[in-house]
Amino acid sequence: MTWSEAEYLEYLESERRAFAWVMRRYGGLTPAKAWEEALECYPYEPAGHPCRGLVFHDEAWHWAMLTIHGDWYVVEHPELVGPPAEYEALR
Repeated sequence: MTWSEAEYLEYLESERRAFAWVMRRYGGLTPAKAWEEALECYPYEPAGHPCRGLVFHDEAWHWAMLTIHGDWYVVEHPELVGPPAEYEALR
C-alpha cells in the first residue's frame, strides 16, 4: 500500500490507540502499560522499510486478542471474535 507519511502516522496512531484500549479494557493493563504494549506491537517503520505497515493487515482488535488470549481465542472465546460497538466507536 502506498500512503503519505502523514497518512501512515495517522493510521499508526489510530491502531496504537485501539490496541491500548483493548489491552486496558480486556487485558486489565494500566494505561501506561497498555500504551507501552501498543508501541511495541506498532513500532514506527521508516518510509522504504520493506515491511512497513504489514501489521495493518489485521486490525488492532485481533492483535490484542492474540496477545491477551493466545492463538485459540477464536475457539475458546467466540464472543470475542468481533469487536464490540465501543471499540468500533474509537475508529
